[in-house]
Amino acid sequence: MSQTNMAQPAAEQALHFLTLNTWFNYNGGQFTTAQTQPDKTVGLFSIAFAGDFELKHVTSIIEFLKKHELNVTAVCHYQPDLGLAPALCFYSPESEQKINPLVLGEFANSLDCQLVQVATPPNLYEPGLLVMDMDSTAITIECIDEIARLADVYDDVASVTALAMAGKLDFSESLNQRVAKLAGIEQSLIDELKNTLPLMPGIKALCQILKQHNWYLAIASGGFVPFAERVQQLINLDEVHANVLEFANDKLTGKVSGTIVDAQQKAVVLETLQQKLGLANTQTVAIGDGANDLLMMEKAGLGVAVHGKPKVVEQAQAAICKGSLLQLLYMLAIPYINNRSIS
Repeated sequence: MSQTNMAQPAAEQALHFLTLNTWFNYNGGQFTTAQTQPDKTVGLFSIAFAGDFELKHVTSIIEFLKKHELNVTAVCHYQPDLGLAPALCFYSPESEQKINPLVLGEFANSLDCQLVQVATPPNLYEPGLLVMDMDSTAITIECIDEIARLADVYDDVASVTALAMAGKLDFSESLNQRVAKLAGIEQSLIDELKNTLPLMPGIKALCQILKQHNWYLAIASGGFVPFAERVQQLINLDEVHANVLEFANDKLTGKVSGTIVDAQQKAVVLETLQQKLGLANTQTVAIGDGANDLLMMEKAGLGVAVHGKPKVVEQAQAAICKGSLLQLLYMLAIPYINNRSIS
């Protein structure tokens, strides 16, 4: 179907008519090729991704948003990378009032997709900053729990980790409690674990693409320096901030030295790097899974929970609840933002 014959009832159209990376006006069930692009500084972008979309999904999402007083005036079917399936973006110009992420998630589950909302989205094609948590974010494990396996105190340590990540225990207090249980572990075992770190799916490809577009990449982790430095090597990060384990006679002493990288310190890292790079706040992104990442995510222009706890998902600006971290590109590469095309 040609773009010159778009003004017809939606029910008569197949989704393929929404040409990739092109905005279409939506009015009363009709789609027409947009002559102008949405203004990224005004309104709200609702992004549906990780689904097998048909026209019924478009209309269902538009109706859902309308029930929450969000009037959709434009729609775009776009693909930010060949490694990702096409997504749908719905523009509502009159409001920046977001729907509770847990409500979004429940509705998205009914459509077998994910749905996020972003106001003033970052632009992949301009220099930016990504600050990420490490454990259960850049990598799939909690390093301190894995060290605890080596000391045969996994259950004790993992239970405290879970409380801390859920925000039910002060992070610094929990860190000291957990590290104390690791006294006596040999450094050679730490090195062995360091060399087998499993990266989170999609994180390497994401970082490669961000680097191609002059983004600065950093880790701010409540984990430990040896592991953060290894991740830095694996995905080409610019710098890392993590906690320093104390060793004596090539064994852990059960203590942490220096400034503890807690929630407050993570936020400091983000703000310091933003100032150092001279970036607008809208070009800063923070990702993490735990309660100690929330302050950092709040300070960022875009804070995204990745495979996060319910409390974190609810308080974050957006969430990737399953699948590859490459999906972050859906929020960074909305077509024609600032007149730059992703095609």
